[in-house]
Amino acid sequence: MMNPKKYTRQYFMPPERCMKWAQKEYVDHAPVWCSVDLRDGNQALVVPMTLEQKISFFKLLVEVGFKEIEVGFPAASDTEFQFLRRLIEDDLIPDDVTVQVLTQAREHIIRKTFDALKGAKNAIVHVYNSTSKAQREQVFRMSKEEILQIAVDGAKLLKQLTEEAGEKYRFEYSPESFTGTEVDYAVEVCNAVLDVWQPTADRKAIINLPSTVQMSMPHVYASQIEYVNDRLKYRENVVLSLHPHNDRGCGISDAEMGMLAGADRIEGTLFGNGERTGNVDIVTLGMNMYAQGVDPELDFSDMTKISEAYEEYTGMKVDERSPYSGALVFAAFSGSHQDAIAKGMKYREENHLDTWTVPYLPIDPTDIGRSYDADVIRINSQSGKGGVGYILEQNYGLKLPKKMREAMGYAAKGVSDELHKELLPEEIFQLFKDRFENITEPYNIREMHFKQHNGIIAEVTVTYGGKTSVIVASGNGRLNAVSNAMKKHFRLEYDLMTYEEHALEQSSSSRAIAYVGIRSRKDGELHWGAGLDVDIIKASIDALLTAINHMVVKQAEE
Repeated sequence: MMNPKKYTRQYFMPPERCMKWAQKEYVDHAPVWCSVDLRDGNQALVVPMTLEQKISFFKLLVEVGFKEIEVGFPAASDTEFQFLRRLIEDDLIPDDVTVQVLTQAREHIIRKTFDALKGAKNAIVHVYNSTSKAQREQVFRMSKEEILQIAVDGAKLLKQLTEEAGEKYRFEYSPESFTGTEVDYAVEVCNAVLDVWQPTADRKAIINLPSTVQMSMPHVYASQIEYVNDRLKYRENVVLSLHPHNDRGCGISDAEMGMLAGADRIEGTLFGNGERTGNVDIVTLGMNMYAQGVDPELDFSDMTKISEAYEEYTGMKVDERSPYSGALVFAAFSGSHQDAIAKGMKYREENHLDTWTVPYLPIDPTDIGRSYDADVIRINSQSGKGGVGYILEQNYGLKLPKKMREAMGYAAKGVSDELHKELLPEEIFQLFKDRFENITEPYNIREMHFKQHNGIIAEVTVTYGGKTSVIVASGNGRLNAVSNAMKKHFRLEYDLMTYEEHALEQSSSSRAIAYVGIRSRKDGELHWGAGLDVDIIKASIDALLTAINHMVVKQAEE
């Protein structure tokens, strides 16, 4: 049996009410982004990346647009150390990119970290120690004063070694397990560190408040961030950073609300890779801003390339339903969704809209390198006439009449249901041709001649049941005359209900397609046909013949 009584809230609300962030509607500018894929992301992999994979991943992150990249914990392993040395010695770090290294607030680890940094042009040294009540009592068994002193001593050593090296490295401090720390105590520790560093406008310090383990609803985290934001010393010279994890599935919400609460910077990973349930997903976070009209200042215009590279380097998979990046996130199988999307796209085209308002699509898939035909309208047994019609029009130029789209939709649904599979555009097109185009059994028109006399007189050579007949009738047009001849000679009972046509190519020799719908007088059912030819008259009569054949075969089966 599950026993919820064994759990208690381990987070701490700020001593004062902090809710100014809730008055803001949305994040109106991009934060400073710091990718921690090569550290947090890498250490969470079943098989960590090789040196060459890390170098390739670093180049990908630079290409996407990250200006701050945490490259590892150089004192943790020889691979981590050598990776940083390789980046520096091979001059792989662009001048506008700052590498970040992580270290615990322990002297020998800090010193080895500085050994790894020699020759780096731009670097952030990120020092941390755990400050939570649980860690103080259970792991370190130290007082608040002792934990604070660890942070201060680490800050002093960073400053000392940087001065000795003659460098101007920037500093970052994290009260690790911030979410389980008394918020006023976290402020006290951070301010003590800042007093050591004395940040300036041209050398700002970073205070990073990690949701090391997510313990609360997002509004609590935002209130904690606001409390710290309002009480940090040297605030104008401090970059307030967040590092949200995703234990409660709220990493995105924590980050967004935390930015509303005053955070300037986000540490996270592509697609949310990281320990346990992962870090905050920077792809989703950035694309959320983009969908609100805010430039995330990261380039996700080729999402497929980024996803495939990530999967290659990490061995992880981007879930098919992962926001924005998943293979199926723009796919509409539902008939009503497909219909709304198709109509929305047509409305957008007709009204020359600059803004994106298409139903069911939060962003334009083409903005991230996806396509409408392959990624948006997908056909299976749940699909409807709108999706099938959209596929045929967009891919093959077929503008089916409304009721014919319905018939084609049912045909596609039936095949998909029988085969238990999605139908690809080429399969849908082939199904259309097989079901509705130029069907010549049981009736087949071999030859037609027309002359004008009180309308149009049609002389039609028809094969049926192994016998060829020449039949004649008049009408108010060629199609009507042929239809009258078929009804008169073979006693067919139907009414010609729909006739539409259009060109398939824009040229003097373009082929035309005609659509004909007839309604049976026996049962009132509609039957459809399509004809394709350079001669529109022949195309229309082929369409009529197909519709007739559909009707006759169906009635014979019944």
